[in-house]
Amino acid sequence: MAVEYSGKKTEDHKYMKIGSRDFLRRGRTYIMGILNLTPDSFYDGGWHADKDASLKCVREMIDEGADVIDVGGESTRPGHTPVSLDEELRRVIPVIEAVRARYDIPVSVDTYKAEVARLALDAGADLVNDISGLTADETMAKLIADRKVPCCIMHNDLKYDAAADDRPIRRRMEYDIRHSLSLAKAAGIDDGQIILDPGIGFAKSFEDNLKVLKDPDYMLPRDYPLLVAVSRKSVIGNALDLPKEERLEGTMALSVMAAMRGAMFVRVHDVKENYRAVRMTEAVYGCDQD
Repeated sequence: MAVEYSGKKTEDHKYMKIGSRDFLRRGRTYIMGILNLTPDSFYDGGWHADKDASLKCVREMIDEGADVIDVGGESTRPGHTPVSLDEELRRVIPVIEAVRARYDIPVSVDTYKAEVARLALDAGADLVNDISGLTADETMAKLIADRKVPCCIMHNDLKYDAAADDRPIRRRMEYDIRHSLSLAKAAGIDDGQIILDPGIGFAKSFEDNLKVLKDPDYMLPRDYPLLVAVSRKSVIGNALDLPKEERLEGTMALSVMAAMRGAMFVRVHDVKENYRAVRMTEAVYGCDQD
């Protein structure tokens, strides 16, 4: 059963320090570039099969406007095959070390395993991006608290059964996120170190995903900055009847919507295009009216 969460408000936290950089929690949308080190990711599986290819991709994403690089060693696409701890470490640790040795850009590690997160932080990662919302590994929250690093908590009901749970998506998300935040609070994670991800594509129907994208603030506590991760996902393919290779425009449209709603991050494969779309959105919404 979820524990009721009652944390302090975070309005006084204007910035979040990630690595060597200070990020505005509100007022700007930053670009998180995806670096999947997996052979079976739904879109870019196998593209970055070795360290040289990974470093080339990171250099390109930096040049195109990425603010953070998110490194992952296990696919989380529907029907994916879980990988062992050793295999995930083999994929991510050398690349994180190499990125840190060459570039000053903040690095996020995309994992739900505390041991991977621990060694990734040792290797130079600056943020933990946990798709389980701190629920898959009971030691993850304490690790994050002890290291005093930012984390992204995603909504994802790992035991969700659509046939057995007919609660509206808002009620399910409220329950699950409060539970995740309670785990964070109990471990000692500071509110100012938390980013929330509504978890598009996880434990949600197509209709649920559209409702969350329409108004993620309605579904999640408003005191926390948001990360929107929807790049080339099936919700775009289902809406437009397009394969993953043709979902760039749909991704950009959702990045613009995220920027309009004040998301702190959009997590994307195509950095240049989404960077330009977000910056243009901010230019219009940030201009003075006569």
